[in-house]
Amino acid sequence: MEFAIIDIETTGGYASANGITEIAIYIHNGTEIVQHYETLINPVQAIPRYIQALTGITNEMVANAPVFENAAREIFELLQGRIFVAHNVNFDYSFVKHHLDVNGYTLNSPKLCTVRLGKKVFPQLPSYSLGNLCRSLNIEIENRHRAGGDCFATVKLFEKILANGGLTHIEQALKRGSREQYLPLHLDKSEIDKLPYTPGVYYFLDQKGKIIYVGKAKNLKFRVRSHFTGTNIGPNRQEFIRNIHKINFTECGTELMAAVFECTEIKRLWPKYNRSLKRYERVYGLYMYEDRNGYMRLVIEKKKKNLQPVYTFSLLLEGKQLVQKMIAEFELCPKLCYIQTDNDDCIGANGNPCRGACSKKESPEEYNTRVFMAVQHIKEFLPTFALLDDSKHNGKQVCLLMEEGRFYGMGYLSSSYKIQTLEDLKERLEVQTDVAYIRTLILNHAQQFPQKLFSFLPQIAIKEFSS
Repeated sequence: MEFAIIDIETTGGYASANGITEIAIYIHNGTEIVQHYETLINPVQAIPRYIQALTGITNEMVANAPVFENAAREIFELLQGRIFVAHNVNFDYSFVKHHLDVNGYTLNSPKLCTVRLGKKVFPQLPSYSLGNLCRSLNIEIENRHRAGGDCFATVKLFEKILANGGLTHIEQALKRGSREQYLPLHLDKSEIDKLPYTPGVYYFLDQKGKIIYVGKAKNLKFRVRSHFTGTNIGPNRQEFIRNIHKINFTECGTELMAAVFECTEIKRLWPKYNRSLKRYERVYGLYMYEDRNGYMRLVIEKKKKNLQPVYTFSLLLEGKQLVQKMIAEFELCPKLCYIQTDNDDCIGANGNPCRGACSKKESPEEYNTRVFMAVQHIKEFLPTFALLDDSKHNGKQVCLLMEEGRFYGMGYLSSSYKIQTLEDLKERLEVQTDVAYIRTLILNHAQQFPQKLFSFLPQIAIKEFSS
């Protein structure tokens, strides 16, 4: 077993848009150094001033150095078939692999991180940065922040790890199926080990314990692992991965329950790295009121806190289509429903002239009767049903309830519970926020799995409503 211990200097923090300015490689057989390679690299891009100040490597120094293309073959041959070792290995590996790939060489080496190994072999040290770790272990670093100096210090650190029982940890890390070396630098493997193989919602936390990402999973362990095995080397993902320090989770009875809970948690917590579902929904309501002439009017407005709408929707167009349907079916006045807002004669509905409510030719009593009939029809049309399913982790029933077309809430029921009344069921559930996205999830699930449905209205109403 041979190790390729590596350190690089770069023009920036992520591989896809930055170059390598220097690389050092020590080949180690577990006892001693057997080969050494070191060179400056021309990154074919300007080195930022702060990088020059940190490393001492200037644009002039690399002007006549080989470009990576000219060094790629030799670097690949040194790494191929050996274990790739570095301090914060995923950083160095991502750069070297990317630039080798660009030049036609595919690197697939097992990896070891001396940060992780240092934490296991020398626990309870104050810091595991290369400088502080070497200071704690009395390892002298010459030529700090240069590839050669830092790489040789990493060699000495690696030898101390081996001399203090580190081989057991190395063998464990290199076992097939141990994915530890792919994990973010600050995330301990125990955080993955504690995850169950059940549906649920997971939370990534930063160094201060703040939730920075929320996700859902059909299988929590598999899904969380998948975050760390991708090949995306862009800046957003690299920053995201670097900031993960801890994982929390909540088990859910089913995948649908996890999807609903994820949505509510994202809107509650507003995590930094979530993109989808992270928008404020403009919710509209259909309201009914009596004007000063005694006519009942229907109007679409942004949802008002202290007024109960006939129905709510997230798209203004959805609301207008609903009102136009009510006008057509019950011969309501487009002007009194604010669908026609000009001063022209009333257009009526379906080619039929308005009965005259807008010009007071029809009495309020006659017109209002049809308005109430239209509203009642809408309320009867809105489905009320429960989705029931077996929980994957606690032996209970999962229940999600829709009431009059709105998401009411969800929770667990005992396996022996039989629904008697709507009110009794509601008392057993936790009320949730009604969100258009969640409504769509539940309605689609009800159509896909009708056997899970307990409907308080004919099933056909659900199909019509969701279409």
